[in-house]
Amino acid sequence: MSIPTVTLRRPTDGDGSALHDLVARCQPLDTNSVYCNLLQCSDFADTSIAAEDANGQLVGFISGYRPPARPDTLFVWQVAVDASMRGQGLALRMLMALVTRVAREQGVRHLETTISPDNGASQALFKKAFAQLETEYSTRTLFSRAKHFAGQHEDEELYRAGPFDATDSRKRIRGNPMQTFELHESGVRSYCRSFPVVFKQARGAELITREGKHYIDFLAGAGTLNYGHNHPVLKQALLDYIGADGITHGLDMYSDAKETFLSTFDRLILKPRNMDYVMQFTGPTGTNAVEAALKLARKVTGRNNVISFTNGFHGCSIGALAATGNKHHRGAAGVPLTDVSRMPYANYFGDKVNTIGMMDKLLTDPSSGIDKPAAVIVEVVQGEGGLNAASADWIRKLEKLCRKHEMLLIIDDIQAGCGRTGSFFSFEEMGIKPDMITLSKSLSGFGLPFAMVLLRKELDQWKPGEHNGTFRGNNHAFVTAAAAIEHFWSDDEFAKSVQAKGKRIADGMHKIVRRYGPDSLFVKGRGMMIGISCPDGDTAAAVCRHAFENGLVIETSGAHSEVVKCLCPLIISEEQIDKAMSILDKAFAAVMSEQDTNQAAS
Repeated sequence: MSIPTVTLRRPTDGDGSALHDLVARCQPLDTNSVYCNLLQCSDFADTSIAAEDANGQLVGFISGYRPPARPDTLFVWQVAVDASMRGQGLALRMLMALVTRVAREQGVRHLETTISPDNGASQALFKKAFAQLETEYSTRTLFSRAKHFAGQHEDEELYRAGPFDATDSRKRIRGNPMQTFELHESGVRSYCRSFPVVFKQARGAELITREGKHYIDFLAGAGTLNYGHNHPVLKQALLDYIGADGITHGLDMYSDAKETFLSTFDRLILKPRNMDYVMQFTGPTGTNAVEAALKLARKVTGRNNVISFTNGFHGCSIGALAATGNKHHRGAAGVPLTDVSRMPYANYFGDKVNTIGMMDKLLTDPSSGIDKPAAVIVEVVQGEGGLNAASADWIRKLEKLCRKHEMLLIIDDIQAGCGRTGSFFSFEEMGIKPDMITLSKSLSGFGLPFAMVLLRKELDQWKPGEHNGTFRGNNHAFVTAAAAIEHFWSDDEFAKSVQAKGKRIADGMHKIVRRYGPDSLFVKGRGMMIGISCPDGDTAAAVCRHAFENGLVIETSGAHSEVVKCLCPLIISEEQIDKAMSILDKAFAAVMSEQDTNQAAS
């Protein structure tokens, strides 16, 4: 039985109309009126619970109250579950979450409800809840058909259970594997909503749940695990370092681990590519590297404005967010996102429009309203933006534009770098020399937090400590990053294998497109950063859900989450690729067939 991908939360008065519609779909529940449902969502929010799906639609609701004479009791008034979610345990999941919450917050130790004798489903639901609460229950007729309903309604039996301790964590976990997270972790969590299982182990290109189910990982920590989960070479290097009491935290002090990384990166990554950069270790995530690069560009040039691109993603801290296009993320800023001019990315208007020429015109015209920028920040392949890949010609022209208008060129290679496109840097074959490069995600090789900026030496104009952070330079990450570079990048064999696997995945995806949507689906991206663009986000989400049910973890990207996106570990085997492609093929077959059926019926 699959677990529904929903979020459990307190209802609000904004849910009243949606609750009314939900109840209307769940006959024979009494719909009352929208006004009554609004009251349930407002005045009884603390003793009610709502469930919404990944699209924000209300798909479940339980309302209740604490009788004034029995404040230690929760009386459950109504249980509603949308037809699309029935048979998946959502009602029990909501009930246990609600009971646990009111027990913790309001001291509830008894549970009551009324059920008619012919309502077997509700009887089964509450008996399961009583069993999970490990408590006894009693029943008695509260309202009789003859006395209270004039023969027009069945008897209503009062079920009363307790006392119990619903705050017992063992009961919470047994009642619902996700309940601890839903009760204690912020609602900002996201990926777990698409993959509602508890993972315990991971090896190579596989994730394993605590029940022992294996999933092929086509997400890889959103591109953080290019070398797979727990790669034995990297793991052993880290275990040896920790076993020898190697320094863990050292601010930006000199350390043996840092020295090894610096020399290894210079020897195997920079020098073979004729790249002359210094390395700045920022805070531990990609957005920290972007913030440092933007800050330095403004410091060096004395200008504020930065050019970024449509559908670009650079992070969620304020400076990086200002350069990010995504409306969902920008909407949470709470402050104006300024000092950025948005320009159209390559082929944003199609391949007939010269976006570089348009930018040149705007930057040349003193009355265009575009302040002279300090820098341009760009992704060669837009990961979160929908796998939009810029051509080598477009990137070269962008570099020339930067030189013409004295703007620094910052390449954000946080997701596309570290081998993802078939070379260490995503731009290697393009013949450009960026002023700065931001790296993170797979830089550590082991999923450890690590970010840095590569910058031309003449741009290194920081004063000591002028830009810092407590966790700049993660020594454990230095160890695994150096081991990864030594193991994978000493020659070109690994890069060749990535290119071959990328072609294998692309071939599989093109077959899917030809079979199920030659006019509505198409393949996007480069290397092993590739996916299938669908007509809309609902289609892509349905494909990902179907794939997950059959053992494949895969997510979406794009302005409308319309791209089914592959970010599998680069060390994945050919057999695992073929298995994943088979799962994806069946997912597209099921979803596209269902859409065809629905269209024919309408």
